Amino acid sequence: MKEQMNTAKAKMEKCIKSLEHEFTTIRAGRANPAVLDKVFVDYYGAPTPVNQLAAISVSEARVLVIQPWDAGALKPIEKAIQTSEIGINPTNDGKVLRLVFPQLTEERRKELVKQIKKMGEEGKVTIRSVRRDTMEKFKTMKKNSEITEDDLKNCEKDVQNLTDKFIAEIDKAVAEKEKEIMSI
Repeated sequence: MKEQMNTAKAKMEKCIKSLEHEFTTIRAGRANPAVLDKVFVDYYGAPTPVNQLAAISVSEARVLVIQPWDAGALKPIEKAIQTSEIGINPTNDGKVLRLVFPQLTEERRKELVKQIKKMGEEGKVTIRSVRRDTMEKFKTMKKNSEITEDDLKNCEKDVQNLTDKFIAEIDKAVAEKEKEIMSI
């Protein structure tokens, strides 16, 4: 029983971490190197993450500077950013690329908040599916006479408490990200 609870808790924690990482990739008007995490450059025939080809730094609040270690990678990095879903055209001065993040419009903020709430809802669905799988395991254990009826009830209560805790964490993370976006 303890093993199933620990497994469920680990899966739920992984879900929260994944959601928080997804939130960092949302372009919120501030320069954040995490927006480039999903950008891969075709570098000598291999898809390579930008952060493995260049130094990425924040020079001002809304400007990201990308300085490739290999000057020949400048054009492929620029092309990869242009074709990505970031929605910002980099400026190329021959040595570095600059990404200037525009101020968010009210409409774009609302769009981002919708996206964040959708991600939160997907996270909750994942947490609930972990709960369902764990409950099924306990019911199978009861059916195989490995645990008693009372143990089953206690386990179900514990799994529900764990689920409630993680869903509250998701709600808190969504609210914080929503507040951050609406206050920029």
